[in-house]
Amino acid sequence: MWRDSSWCRWGLSEILAWFNDLPRDEAEARLHACCGSRQWVAGVAARRPYADIPALMKAADGVWSQLAPSDWLEAFAAHPRIGESGGHSPDSSQQEQSRIMRGGDEKLTVLADENRRYEARFGHVFLISASGRTAADVLAALRQRMLNDPVTEVQVAAEEQRKITRLRLERMLHA
Repeated sequence: MWRDSSWCRWGLSEILAWFNDLPRDEAEARLHACCGSRQWVAGVAARRPYADIPALMKAADGVWSQLAPSDWLEAFAAHPRIGESGGHSPDSSQQEQSRIMRGGDEKLTVLADENRRYEARFGHVFLISASGRTAADVLAALRQRMLNDPVTEVQVAAEEQRKITRLRLERMLHA
């Protein structure tokens, strides 16, 4: 296990030092749990060491903004459909979607149907930073975003992925 019982006594500077000192492959594995884009993972890992958490977050955002849409799509593909479990970081997805999953079978069925319509239109999963959102919130956002053109929608989804990635990075560093 990468953390021991003393973990909760560590300060942010110690946690950041731990992350900076990880072997590259282990740092990449930790980053991959935050974002499914291999280019993003490699770019953020290569910029270590980070002086502080804001520097890490700035680098994460900077690398993300320089990626090609194909890299964004790779990250999107690592997520389960909203309202479903799975993906390459199932524990994170489950935590982020906890309110959605309590939406009831009827809402989840409607959400699944809308997810399929979205995927047929845009060619990728509907991506939204789901933390704290209800099934009704997500369904309304999904229906609104169905009005976007494909270029706009991939940019909107990329921004949502950036938010998810930051949340997961923060969780990794504060767990």
